[in-house]
Amino acid sequence: MNNNHTIRMQVLCALFAAVTAVCSQLTIPIQPVPITLGTFAVLMAGGFLGKRYGFLAIVIYLLLGAAGVPVFSMMRAGISVLAGPSGGFIIGFAPMAFAVGLVSEKLGYTFKNMFLATLAGTAVCYIMGIGWFMFLTGTGIWPAMVMCMFPFLPGDFAKILLASFLVSKYRRRLLGDF
Repeated sequence: MNNNHTIRMQVLCALFAAVTAVCSQLTIPIQPVPITLGTFAVLMAGGFLGKRYGFLAIVIYLLLGAAGVPVFSMMRAGISVLAGPSGGFIIGFAPMAFAVGLVSEKLGYTFKNMFLATLAGTAVCYIMGIGWFMFLTGTGIWPAMVMCMFPFLPGDFAKILLASFLVSKYRRRLLGDF
């Protein structure tokens, strides 16, 4: 890899960390876990940047939030947010981006392959988020899914479709010849 590629990817990591912070503020505040556009930004980060840089972009976002920068939904920040009911989903953003990047790098960037990649990434986030919610609250699997997954499925499906389309159509344009 040449130096221009590395610099471009580092800038894009910072950009996607910022985009994730902004998208996380677009929220429908339901309890116990709010609906946000943050997951859409994470899908895009993994799809556009790949497993390594997509993961890094989201880790930057997580570190900013853990350090007290109000990047989590509803302008929240701190370790207490990560330790709360939505913490598993927020921490799950990093492996979500990694999964999207991994699957898309293996299969390619067609719409169909990106659909599978974003579906896999979303599943990873659900597993981590629901698992943490169950651990934290003592809730069983079915009630946790009713509270933390089912209300999100229609919106997440729309995010999956849109992210798959955008990455399959514009990835080459964003990354140039790299």
